[in-house]
Amino acid sequence: MRTITATSASRGFSELLSAVEHGDVVTIVRGGRAVAELRPIERHTLAALRSRLPGEPVFDDAMAAGIAEATSLLTNEATDPWDDD
Repeated sequence: MRTITATSASRGFSELLSAVEHGDVVTIVRGGRAVAELRPIERHTLAALRSRLPGEPVFDDAMAAGIAEATSLLTNEATDPWDDD
């Protein structure tokens, strides 16, 4: 992790983004105080999710069918719950 001033960050923002894109974490300071931290975004993948949920049930065909059935009941139509029709 490296630390740079806000002035340096603004002057070399493109290079700063390239460094972050390659995995660097950068703390930006202004007036001697840390005000921001730039880090690569976390990519959310199914494998990453599974690694965070050890012991949790895996989605199977029955669960997928249940989700599909439940979502098929949803509509985008605006309905009035007080309408007697």
